[in-house]
Parts: sequence; C-alpha cells; structure tokens
Amino acid sequence: MAESAQPRPAAAVSPAGGTGRPKVLTSYDPRTGEVVGDYAIMGSGELTRTVRAAHTAQQWWAAIGFDGRRRWLLDWKRGIARGSRELVDLISAETGKPRLDAAIEVTAAIEHLNWATRQAESTLGRHTRGRFRRSRTASIGYLPLGVIGVLGPWHNPVLTPMNAIACAMAAGNTVVFKPSELTPGVGAWLADSWNRLAPNQPVLQVVTGDSSTAGALCRARLDKISYTGSPAGVREVTALCAQQSTPLLLEQGSRGAMVVQVDARLEEAAAAAVFGAMANAGQNPAGIQVAYVAESVYEPFLELVIAQAKRLRPGGEKRAAYGPMTLESQADVVRRHVRDALSRGGKAVVGGLDSIREPYIEPIVLAEVPEVSLALTGDAVGPVLVVNRVATMDHVAERLESRPLSVAVFTRDVRSVPEFAERLNTAVVTVNSAPVYGTDGPGRTRDEELLRAFARPLTITEKHRHDPVEQSTFERHPQHLRLARMVFRLRHRV
Repeated sequence: MAESAQPRPAAAVSPAGGTGRPKVLTSYDPRTGEVVGDYAIMGSGELTRTVRAAHTAQQWWAAIGFDGRRRWLLDWKRGIARGSRELVDLISAETGKPRLDAAIEVTAAIEHLNWATRQAESTLGRHTRGRFRRSRTASIGYLPLGVIGVLGPWHNPVLTPMNAIACAMAAGNTVVFKPSELTPGVGAWLADSWNRLAPNQPVLQVVTGDSSTAGALCRARLDKISYTGSPAGVREVTALCAQQSTPLLLEQGSRGAMVVQVDARLEEAAAAAVFGAMANAGQNPAGIQVAYVAESVYEPFLELVIAQAKRLRPGGEKRAAYGPMTLESQADVVRRHVRDALSRGGKAVVGGLDSIREPYIEPIVLAEVPEVSLALTGDAVGPVLVVNRVATMDHVAERLESRPLSVAVFTRDVRSVPEFAERLNTAVVTVNSAPVYGTDGPGRTRDEELLRAFARPLTITEKHRHDPVEQSTFERHPQHLRLARMVFRLRHRV
C-alpha cells in the first residue's frame, strides 16, 4: 500500500485561465494524486456541433449495410486490440484498478465488440416469420434508430459503455459517448481509436465534461440514450430525458445477495462471497452486499470468510488484491454504513472503522447486522461484506422480496433453485457462483436483445391469394361468410 502518497480528488474542475476561458476537467490517479490529463468541459455549442456531425455520418453508416459495417468494426476491433496495453494502463491510472483487472475488462470489451459485429446481421437482418395468415406471409427486419447517446460509468469505463456502443454501431447508428468525469481519458482514447481509422466519418464521438455536459446530452434530442448506473443516477437521467421525450435504455446497477443453504460447499461459497464483495474495492455494480446463511452452517461459513478476507491487501502495486476508492467521497459512504451497522448491534469480525484509510479501505466483514441498517438498505459501495444467519429459506425470501437485487444461490440441490428463485423480486439468479459483471446482471454482454434495443422493427406482409373472407375490400359475398363460419366451427370445435 502506498501510504506515503497524498491522493487528490479523482477529478476536478478548474479554470483554464483568463476571463471567459472554458473550464477544464482534470483527471487524477486516485492512487497517487498525479494528474492523468486535462479535458475540455463541453457545453451546448460543442454538443450541437457534435450531434449534427453524427447525424450526417449516420446516413453513410446506415447506407453501407451490414457487410460494410462489419469490415469497419472488425478493423476497429483490431486497432483496439493492438493498443490494449496502452488502454489498460490508462484504465489503471484513472480508476486505480490493478492492471490485471483492467486487462480483463479490456479483453471482455473487445470480445463483445467482436460478437456484436458478427451477430448483427443474423439478429437484425430481414427474415421470414412464417405465414401471418394463410393468404399472407410476413418478414421482419430492423433499421437503425439514428444517433445514440451513451453515458458511461467510472467503475468499468470500457466494458460498460462498449456494451451499448458496439451494439448501437453494429445496428447502423452513430454514437455520442459521454464518459464519466472521473475517466475522461478512457473515453477520449476510444473515440481517438475510431478517428484514426475513419477520420472523415465521425461514427463514434466523445464529449467530455461534468454533470452539466451529461445533462445537455440528455436534452439534445437524440434518438436514444443508454445509461447504466445507480438508482439515484437512473432517476436523474430519466427526469432529464423526459424533458425531450428521449427514449431510454436503462440498467440499474446494485450489488446483490448470496444465499448459502445447508448443503452448500462452504469453501466455494465463502470464496465467492469475498470476491463478490471485495473485487474492484467493492465498486462493481454486480457483486455481493450480503450473504444470508443457513443457521446450521453459519459459524463454519463465517470462519472461512474471515480467513479469506484477512488475506486480502489493497494497494497500488501489481500484487494488490484491489485498488483504491476511485471517488474520494465514497470512503465517507463506507464509514457511514459501517458506523450505522455497529451502532445497531452489528459486529465487525474483520476490520472496522479503522480499516478506512483514504484512498484505500481494508476488507471489512460485518456479522448479524439488522435489516434496517444503512449497510443493507443503502447503495452498497466499498469492500464490505455483511454475513447474516437465517432460520429458513422462507425467511430469506421475505427479506429479499422488496429488494430487486441479483441473488447467488449456493446449494447442491440445483433442482430446487427455480422454485425458490420464482419467489424473489429479481431478474438474475446465479447458481453456485457470484454474479460476474458483463456476464450476469448489469452490463451483460452478448445479448441479442441489446442489438434489437438500438433498432426499430419493420414488418412487411405480402398477400398471395384470396382469404375465404376478403378483409381489405367491401366486396364480401355471403357464401364466403358461410364458408368462413364453417371453417371456424371445425377449427375450434364450436
């Protein structure tokens, strides 16, 4: 751990100098406080010009079709892959992630871009749906929406936006990408990698800035906005886009729960719980906030969790388990949650308030925390795991029914999971594994529905021969009606 470093805020806004000069967004390395780069805070004028250029480029991009887009996107993928070492370094510098974590993120993003590029035509191209009626056939194809705005987060600054960017571009849209104010350099790098490939076709552009820039993008009358973030962020983006009735693709990220049943393999469950809570310093939107453990195996499970958590060390060096809190104020959130849990009777079995040493937080494991505590009701952040005992699975279902979290179930009786999962208010249940960002829950890659989300369906029906009763003319004969009634009765046994 770099205890001697004097970290500064991960991002700051400062004047560029001179009256009337634009403000500058400065990105800092949260591990050391060193400046990573300075970026413009773009206002409405720059946004207007950017969106206008995107509309012009979109006409060309849509016209070249799936084959043309596939060639361009595969070339772009190869360019990102060739520069991946530089991109990994930049992610580590702006977020504080260990290089291995950053490399995994970049690899997953490239794989998703490759999948979206190759999958687009088979998912969105025109195909026959079968007979609409006996006298008609129908085909459906998908057309691009136009210009898509993507608001990127800081916790996974390449993979999360690439989920939307790759699918939107493969579907024939152009993209205006607003990265987080904490990771503007990563966003600029992605846009530059496209610009080097196609300098005269701004299919992907970046706009840097703070929340005012994000708000201006939401009000820019785009054809759709994609956003993945916290519940509070989702509410804010929804309100902004509502001003222009801009369609939204929203994915709310929040860490979930683990359920450890009596027959679970405890070592595997404990390892997954610690990883789910501590990976990326607990800043992943998919992960584990609390483990509910059957009473008969609670003590041995807790002992395994304690042993594994104590082995983890945060820091800025290569061998660190995880890095710092990317946003300095998050340490205060962790401090408030832990203090509230302890004041309500929870027990700190690993670490505690003394574990919070900005910008790093040592692993914290809390036990027997009341359900009303902020540690369970608040938006989870930081390397904190709550472990609570439960008498029955009915009690687990009751605790989770009002909280739409992802749930990881550890049990050897896999066949019992679907029945239990149907009682929960969740869209994602993993079995014998912690949720993995980009695979389960928020940020899920390789999803055909995401390709369709950036396109509009167009159905074409073709008439082949007369219906027993012609529906598109007033020329309807009584004998045809009698024939239709007879067919109806035979078909439905009336």
